[in-house]
Amino acid sequence: MKHQLATAAIALAFVLAALAAGTHRRGALLGAAISGVTALASIVAMGRFARNGKKPVQAALAVMTVTFLVRILLVALGVFAVVRAGESVLAFVTAFFASYFVFVAVEGAFVHTLSRGTGPTA
Repeated sequence: MKHQLATAAIALAFVLAALAAGTHRRGALLGAAISGVTALASIVAMGRFARNGKKPVQAALAVMTVTFLVRILLVALGVFAVVRAGESVLAFVTAFFASYFVFVAVEGAFVHTLSRGTGPTA
């Protein structure tokens, strides 16, 4: 639960930072929003699937893989939308990837907690 709360707080912080981007606000806001929404979906799905299976690490990694592919698609669509609207692509890409790398660190920390298990190994 703490990883989900951390993800939500980080997503909110990046969206608020994007709102302060001045003339590049729209592109930055779209990038931060896409990254934040996909991160929240990913961490919630990892928690749900990992806690219900016999192989929680594999389930969490599968969710990370699917989310990564969705993010690639959304970045392409976002760049297209930003270019079409005449907004700043650099602001979009910067906001997306700056937050993305922070979210990946939180997701990695979550997977690490799953790898420790709950009982004795020997």
